[in-house]
Amino acid sequence: MVPHLVTALNGPLLDLEKKILGATPAIERWFRMEWQEHTPPFYCSVDLRNAGFKLAPVDTNMFPDGFNHLSPEMLPLSIQAAMAAIEKYCPDAKNLLLIPEQNVDNSSYLQNVARLMQIFRQTGLNVRVGSLVPGLKTPTPVELPDGTTIMLEPLERQQNGRRLGLENFDPCTILLNNELAAGIPSVLENLHEQNVLPPLHAGWTVRRKSHHLAAYDEVVKKFSKLIDVDPWMLNPLFNKCGGLDAKDPATEQKLVDNVSSLLAKIRKKYKEYGIKEKPFVIVKADAGTDGMGIMTVKDINELKNMTPQQRACMSKGLNGFEINDLIVQEGVYSFEQINDAVAEPMVMMIDRYVVGGFYRVHAERGVNENLNAPGAHFVPLAFAQQHGLPDINAKPGTLVPNRFYMYGVVARLALLAASLEMEKTDPNPEIY
Repeated sequence: MVPHLVTALNGPLLDLEKKILGATPAIERWFRMEWQEHTPPFYCSVDLRNAGFKLAPVDTNMFPDGFNHLSPEMLPLSIQAAMAAIEKYCPDAKNLLLIPEQNVDNSSYLQNVARLMQIFRQTGLNVRVGSLVPGLKTPTPVELPDGTTIMLEPLERQQNGRRLGLENFDPCTILLNNELAAGIPSVLENLHEQNVLPPLHAGWTVRRKSHHLAAYDEVVKKFSKLIDVDPWMLNPLFNKCGGLDAKDPATEQKLVDNVSSLLAKIRKKYKEYGIKEKPFVIVKADAGTDGMGIMTVKDINELKNMTPQQRACMSKGLNGFEINDLIVQEGVYSFEQINDAVAEPMVMMIDRYVVGGFYRVHAERGVNENLNAPGAHFVPLAFAQQHGLPDINAKPGTLVPNRFYMYGVVARLALLAASLEMEKTDPNPEIY
């Protein structure tokens, strides 16, 4: 299923598409060699933005949701990739414990949990859901919009507290679909001979976007040399701005200076490529905040003249946690549209494989705004249907499958960056 797209592509991105398609054998071999050196995250999703003159990832999620938005045609590929992923950690795995987010009121998210259960059951695993919801004492069914139910069960430490499981259920592997934004629960720590995937340091208790962006910068420089392109075509510039205090005006000047510096760098690149659009940056928390604490800035006066409501929004994240560390990231326009609404592709991966994706579409947001907001809807797309294979002989910009292949390449660059990020931040690096 391929959605009807309207996309303005100009010279720089057409040239990038041509180079990527022409270098496909070299690119795929390069990825194979990199995966011999690095372990891919268990699963991952990447939000991309296509500006017509630039294609870049703007967010990489180590605990992805949205598997329910994949087209049914993609399920066999997802199952195959899940088999490969599980075999790396526990080849004789029998039981999988899935631990989701605590928000049991979000029916769309719970459909994602149900889809994950479906995928991993098809790999030959018994899958049950253990919940971190406070006060859950007995198995509790939750009905989903499609009429099915999932059973949430209370977690329990077993074998003298050495292992984590459910009543009459001892899993080899624990799959987290929880970003751990509120901290690492003690029930997940110090487990004996159980794989926790992704690892605990992938959660927002430890993880920082600046670490990922630095790793991505390293990856994209190597890749750009391979295909002879300007790394900027694939890479949003960024600055880290730490040690902020909403009550201290002096630290606000630090943020203004960071924004001003980055806007100047972007203007220089726009001038180099003859881009007429107005540069902008996204200011957001260095730790994940699920769409909170995000601001689009085109002019430093927008920072100086922030309303009290805007200041409060930028200083508080999930669960009321204070935000002291921000990143200033180059804003990437999204000039893709579906039915006159702004769209951005999200690519889903399991292990090192692209298993599909979908468009996040928002009719009430502009081309330079964050689409991860209430009112968004999702349109599935397929990456690997036979008729969707890239055609290197096609004229650049004429085939949607060629663009989808580009999406998959750039998403895998972000996946590789996530792998490097996890290596560099692992508290037990000897496992690598």
